[in-house]
Amino acid sequence: MKIKQILLAARPKGLPVANNFETVDAILPELEEGEVMVKPLYFSVDPYMRGRMNDARSYIPPFQVGEPIESGGVAEVTHSKSTQFKTGDKVMSSGPRPFLPWATAAIFPAAHLRKIDDSIPLTYYLGLLGVPGLTAYFGLVDIGKPKAGETVVVSGAAGAVGIVVGQIARILGCRAVGIAGGAEKVRLLTDTFNFDAAIDYKGNHNMEAAIAAACPNGVDIYFDNVGGDISDAVIKHLNFFARVPLCGQIALYNSIEIPVGPRIQPIMVTRSILMQGFIIGNYASRFGEGFKQLSEWVKEGKIKYTETVEEGFDQLPAALLGLFSGRNSGKMVVKV
Repeated sequence: MKIKQILLAARPKGLPVANNFETVDAILPELEEGEVMVKPLYFSVDPYMRGRMNDARSYIPPFQVGEPIESGGVAEVTHSKSTQFKTGDKVMSSGPRPFLPWATAAIFPAAHLRKIDDSIPLTYYLGLLGVPGLTAYFGLVDIGKPKAGETVVVSGAAGAVGIVVGQIARILGCRAVGIAGGAEKVRLLTDTFNFDAAIDYKGNHNMEAAIAAACPNGVDIYFDNVGGDISDAVIKHLNFFARVPLCGQIALYNSIEIPVGPRIQPIMVTRSILMQGFIIGNYASRFGEGFKQLSEWVKEGKIKYTETVEEGFDQLPAALLGLFSGRNSGKMVVKV
């Protein structure tokens, strides 16, 4: 069977460009017993994928030049030689590498797939009820340990994780302040997603003053999705015993040289601040807990969600690059 694949053509230096990707034709082999052929329906694109484009040691192996890029996705079974799945089943990869290759079709061992309930919008498995939602839940609840009345600041607040963090903070009785880029995203946070306040970092040339105005009682929890200058400004306003769940550093992912910022250790020492980096895989054994709680909040109408959906398999590279220019509100998804 003839298919299309999108490969990593070359490792980027700085911000990725279109030439770092290549679309090629390929041939899938015949199905063997115990295997399933799937057709991707939706792909997730996420900031962490930029790190996988580098040849560097990390918590997840890098993409290989000349091989298909891969990401989270939802697919439909088109052919099956397994008693576990039938044609039309909606599935996700759950094997040792829980991703789908960027291809118009793929073959998996049946043991590496899990069936999903298609009565729930399929894109929710990539966002609110998937890795971003779980990341928001465990990062805030387990590391941030929010208490009613505290102030929670979220950078990248209009992204897939940030939108959920702020709403959970409000559910738990905290004051939620979001940082996002552009007046429209700021309105989205306060008008749609119930944030108490929001700061437009593109429209504020003095972030320290903007944070001080939005957080008159200081910052108790800083959920850091961004890093860079924004985090430097927030850290100066952290209260004694503040907690900093360190989720992402998108402002630095395309840096060619290692940037040098303020030395934050004196503030952390003198104010007894906890900063902890994490990846969602740390909580794999507790995914059921997170999924259950998020599902309940969704059914109760306490959490809303938004997505940016690009259409067309060939739009995958552009969608990934769009994350670094802030093209998305909420989860970025590509509909195949």
